[in-house]
Amino acid sequence: MMNCKKYIDLFLTVVIYIMTSSLYSQKSKLNDSIIKTCSIEMYANPDKVILEGKKIVANSDNIDYKIKGYKLIADGYSSKRDYQKSLEYVIKANKLLNLSSNKLLKIIILNKLGIQYHQLKIFDKSIQYLDQAEDLILKYPYPDSIHADLGKNFIVRGFIYKDKFSCDIAIDFFNRGIAELLKAKNNSNYAIISIAKYNKGNCYIILSNNKLAKENFIQSIEAAKIINGKSLWAFGLKGLAEVYTIEGNYKEAISSLKLALVLSQDVNDLILNDELYFALSENYLAINEWDEFKKYHEKEINVQKLLKSRQRISVSESLGVKEVELKSKIEIETSNFYYIILFLAVLFVLILLFFSLYFRRKTKEIDTINNKIHLLQNDKIK
Repeated sequence: MMNCKKYIDLFLTVVIYIMTSSLYSQKSKLNDSIIKTCSIEMYANPDKVILEGKKIVANSDNIDYKIKGYKLIADGYSSKRDYQKSLEYVIKANKLLNLSSNKLLKIIILNKLGIQYHQLKIFDKSIQYLDQAEDLILKYPYPDSIHADLGKNFIVRGFIYKDKFSCDIAIDFFNRGIAELLKAKNNSNYAIISIAKYNKGNCYIILSNNKLAKENFIQSIEAAKIINGKSLWAFGLKGLAEVYTIEGNYKEAISSLKLALVLSQDVNDLILNDELYFALSENYLAINEWDEFKKYHEKEINVQKLLKSRQRISVSESLGVKEVELKSKIEIETSNFYYIILFLAVLFVLILLFFSLYFRRKTKEIDTINNKIHLLQNDKIK
């Protein structure tokens, strides 16, 4: 009877284990599916991405999925250009990294921090995290698994070099990044490919090469269409319109800008809308359509008011980050200073003890020798 009960208990334990493992596997597959879908919808429906990310964080007991959930939320806010909120969630993800053994996930979060600080224009901090990510990428044992991460790393460096140095250097990094992303053979990577192509197009405008600028803006649009990235598609059209404006094809420019405006309606990207309104007003001014010029100029002014309000928050956030870093650095240096003082004090006490014991021992030795001499002298006198 006892043996029968033992076998029943063992059977029930195995059944419970199998059911638990099956449920965990199903939950993991569902989370992976949501993350994959959201990475494609990032630029078409960022609010949905944020909501799904919050659900993953709330419902997952697994640290890796919590990190992925926070990263998804951060990506959604980045897409909405709410960098203050985005930074908040990527920092939450970063705080959990020490609890994860997933090296690839660490690379992804460090890359994201590099992207985030670039968006906040804190370039030195961005490079710091990109270097950490690249170091882990070079050490990663499965190089075929990190093409996308290396590609993103190169492209963000391209953004920084475009802002700080020259377009020639930036284009080289954009090309290297795009090549790595294409090796990964994942449709979700076409979002950042579209962004890289758009920035290449802007570089070629700066370099006065309208032909290559146009080619890259068209390629940016094609990449955006693959993932239905409406805001990216709109940016590509805006870039293409800029080339048309430079060439004097104002009606072609207006046509591209109006299509971009339709695409941007669901995204609510203030910077994109500001640039589209400005470009439309300038092109209508060029063809002397005053009513249309005034309409879009007024819209541009209204958007700029909203942008200034948001930029004040972003600047405040950037200064806050710097202040926290400085405070942390001061605390570390103060702590180090106290440790050095404590170490020197202990060392000084040890040295005093050493010499005190040394002199005491020598004094005893001298006293012993003196006693021996005294005894010898007394023996001789006797």
